[in-house]
Parts: sequence; structure tokens; C-alpha cells
Amino acid sequence: MRFLPACFSPTLMPLHTVTPLAPDALLGLWHLTDLPTDLLAVVPQAEQYAPLQPAGRDENRTLQWLAGRALAHALLARFTAAPALLRNDANGRPYFEQLPDYAVSLSHSGQWVAGVVAARGRVGTDVELIRAKAQKLAPRFLSETERADAGDNEAKNSLYWSAKETLYKLHSRRGLVFKEQIQLNPFGLREAGVLTGHLLTENFRSQHQIHYQLLAPDYVLTYCFEPEAPSALH
Repeated sequence: MRFLPACFSPTLMPLHTVTPLAPDALLGLWHLTDLPTDLLAVVPQAEQYAPLQPAGRDENRTLQWLAGRALAHALLARFTAAPALLRNDANGRPYFEQLPDYAVSLSHSGQWVAGVVAARGRVGTDVELIRAKAQKLAPRFLSETERADAGDNEAKNSLYWSAKETLYKLHSRRGLVFKEQIQLNPFGLREAGVLTGHLLTENFRSQHQIHYQLLAPDYVLTYCFEPEAPSALH
């Protein structure tokens, strides 16, 4: 089931899709075809976000930042009309300042911005442009088993990277070593599916289900919603 949030005009086409993950969790995709002024016009409390925009003259970075806020508020509006400002904590995780119980995750790459908002629990999402860079960097973030499974497939290498980014955001802990502490079971690549991932820290091990899809012809999307923190695996 996919739908447009009621607070957005049907003519605002950059809001691509909104997909329920659960009754209290939504995944949204924003297609970047806007100007910064257009995005500021649809972001609630635009006067508060204007001075928080990224510094510098990179217009694409500003577009991605603004689209992330527009998307997060579009998803939040499906749950509550309460005003809230999106900020980032010490680990870089976004959160609604006035609604701390809500979970938020955002990602952007190229022309796409992805977001998950949930009224409870933990969330993570990542969108990546499929490119050769992921394969070149594979020795730094993939285990030997994962590298053997990914092989020379650019989409699969990019998907491994994206899924690990999603788990990193879900865990929200700096210093995790992707190659050793975030691991994925081998999988067969399809248009959409579910990956099994593992977080392996000094005194805690947990298992997670990461959903994925091939987005457009050259992007991959991964996301995870957990209504409750997983129990440790022994």
C-alpha cells in the first residue's frame, strides 16, 4: 500500500512514495527535482531551518538536506500535528526535538532521499547510487565471506555497503568496524528481498532483518524498523 500524505498537494511531485512498514512506521522516498526555495516553502518552521542549512555553496548538498527535512515532516504529519524541529544528536542521528520518542532515519544519494519515521522503536535506512567505488572499497568494509558472495557484481557490492550503513544507523554507535562488527549472511540478489545482518560488539550480539529493493535502474535502498530492541544472542 502506498499513498501521499494528506498535508501535501498532489502537485508536489518530488514526494515519490510513502509506504507503511507497520501501523506506526512509514518509509518515504523523495525524488530531487526541486530548487532550495521550493523546498523551504514546504518545510514547516522554515524560518528555523533556514539558518541551520549546510554551510558552503554546494547547492546539491543543500537540496538533499532540505528534502530530508521536508520528507521527515511529511511522514511525521501522518502521526501527529504537533510542531517539532528536526535536529541531530551527538552521533549524528536525526531526532524530533519536541517528540523524542519518535525514531527517525534519513539518507540521500544523487537524486534520491529516503526516510523512515516511527512512533516508537528503532529505525535505519540508506540509499546508494550503484557504482564501481563500492567494489573498490570492498576490502575495507566486507569480510572474506561477503566479498566472495558479492564478487564483481556492482549492485551487490553497493547493496552490502547500504545494508551495513542501515545497521550502523540502527545501532547509532560511533566506532563500529564495518568489516568485523557488522556482518551480513550471503544472499541471492533479486528486485527486492530481506537480508539477515548481525551486530557483533565486545559484549553483545544481535540479529536483524534488513529489507532492500533495487530503486530505479541504478540505486539500491535498504531499511529496517524494529519496534523493540532485539535480545542479545549468546
